[in-house]
Amino acid sequence: MLMDSSKLAVYPGSFDPVTNGHLDILERALKIFDRIIVMIGDNPNKNPFFSPSERIDMLNEAIKKQIKVKGVVEVEYFGGLLLNFLKKKNANIIVRGLRAVSDFEFEFQRALLNRKLDSTIETVFIMTKDEYSFLNSSIVKEISRFNGSVKGLVPINVEKELKNKLNGIK
Repeated sequence: MLMDSSKLAVYPGSFDPVTNGHLDILERALKIFDRIIVMIGDNPNKNPFFSPSERIDMLNEAIKKQIKVKGVVEVEYFGGLLLNFLKKKNANIIVRGLRAVSDFEFEFQRALLNRKLDSTIETVFIMTKDEYSFLNSSIVKEISRFNGSVKGLVPINVEKELKNKLNGIK
């Protein structure tokens, strides 16, 4: 258990890039938890578009500008197993966002597996707002690659970084 008695949760994901849907989940999780560590990891089934340091920078800037709920948010990269990160941080709660039934099925299995591997781990699911139910990072990257507008789908700083990356700037 936590030594400082604050309610700590870990919100893991690739955040490649962070979307307004991710920020919606984070903001609502801050109504439940005092501290949240946003753990940026890599999905072995995907090729990351942004480096870990780029994702950390984009998330920190977006959080600073868009998150209105009080609470402590830290953003970190971890290249290993989520459960190892939780142990390292002395945390036992995972926050996961859900958009659709298909997300629930996948996340439910993952939550059960995590609990099987470590019975102290709990997963809290937060439903996204309807307006973000279709949104994911892959869709954002696809729209950007074809010069479509991602305005309103991602924070303004991420929109700019997507354009810069695709135009070879930086």
